[in-house]
Amino acid sequence: MKTALVFPGQGSQTVGMGKTLADAFPVAARVFEEVDAALGEKLSKLIFEGPEAELTLTANAQPALMATSMAAMRALEAEAGLDLARDAAYVAGHSLGEYSALCAAGALTLANTAKLLRLRGMAMQQAVPAGEGAMAAILGLDFEKVSLIAHEAARDLYLTGAICEVANDNGGGQVVISGTKAAVERAMELAKLAGAKRALPLAVSAPFHCSLMTPAADAMAGALAGTVILAPKIPLVANVTASAVSDPAAIRDNLLKQVTGTVRWRESVAYMAGQGVTRFVEVGAGKVLAGLVKRIAEGTSALSVGTPADVEAFKGVQ
Repeated sequence: MKTALVFPGQGSQTVGMGKTLADAFPVAARVFEEVDAALGEKLSKLIFEGPEAELTLTANAQPALMATSMAAMRALEAEAGLDLARDAAYVAGHSLGEYSALCAAGALTLANTAKLLRLRGMAMQQAVPAGEGAMAAILGLDFEKVSLIAHEAARDLYLTGAICEVANDNGGGQVVISGTKAAVERAMELAKLAGAKRALPLAVSAPFHCSLMTPAADAMAGALAGTVILAPKIPLVANVTASAVSDPAAIRDNLLKQVTGTVRWRESVAYMAGQGVTRFVEVGAGKVLAGLVKRIAEGTSALSVGTPADVEAFKGVQ
């Protein structure tokens, strides 16, 4: 049985995530302590106690979700005997989860991952003035159709700077678009006319994974250039290529492209399944990715590990 470990992205955060892990396992508690030290603040207090509105801010949510994933990862290693190089074939993560995956695979240190995600969150938040951008989930249409609709929407407006692009190809008939507010709203109208089951605006603070994030990519370029990236213990399946990579230079380049590029999650999961992966383990908060995996790769299993009970259950399926 081939296994892949996958790591969640923004939207999976909840107040209190990871607390039971920290209470139960010293190795998990140390992860939160290390992240606090790296950032010079008590992010763990915000994670465990809220308030939710502050935790949801992009600059907080990104390192917080990574910390929770790494707490679960360390618990799996210490309590369930997980050896990544022996027991898994690939790691992958959704958007910020790619950083968690690289940290889990030893390509990035925990402290550097926390610092990069804090900067990434701040830069993405500041790239577009509040209210000018938007994102929406289109349900019931495939990637190619939504891509055409996004292009058409931006063209229809005849506005300088009108942008609408596919941000996430999540699979299971869910495609997320991102861009300038008017263009995204126009795309939602066109999607409904084209037969989409639903077109839902997303409650996000910025239009992620589109060309409007270019200022954030510029900010990340310097930070990534100054960060040591090692070859991961096992290959990473990258968001922007939906294929395996182990070369540090390629990983650095992909992380930079990821800020403005499409998260090709459907293709990433399909790639891993095509390489013989039959079990996906979501490490961290929530069960979003496990749900998507079940819709993308029929015949595979998916489980989530985010609590001590999940760690215990994982022992039984090792």
